[in-house]
Amino acid sequence: MKHLLLAAPAALLALAACDSSSHNISAPVDDPMGNQIAKGPPVELPPAIKATKAYRCKDNSLVYIDFFDGDKQANIHVGEKAATPVVLKAEEAGKPFTADGYSVNGSGPSVSVTTPGKDSQTCKG
Repeated sequence: MKHLLLAAPAALLALAACDSSSHNISAPVDDPMGNQIAKGPPVELPPAIKATKAYRCKDNSLVYIDFFDGDKQANIHVGEKAATPVVLKAEEAGKPFTADGYSVNGSGPSVSVTTPGKDSQTCKG
């Protein structure tokens, strides 16, 4: 037991002598493309999804709509959630979201939806 008591301070002294500061070794990197990117215009991130809603339409079909922050973009999935989304854009917030043959007016519990080959219909969430 005496040997253990004598060894403890020696171990603590050895650990205290260790340098615990971090060491970062780096060499300057000349990256011409990185310099051009850094000097370029700021990058605008795509909007985040604000809400995803499922709607049953008057003809009993289903549409799933992802509404994005800023209220200028929506994705519509026709038939099932796994269907390939169609990106719809609005000229300004509050205006209908549109793309070739598609239109969504509104973002609440009831929307008006037009899809290619079909007339506009009311869909409820």
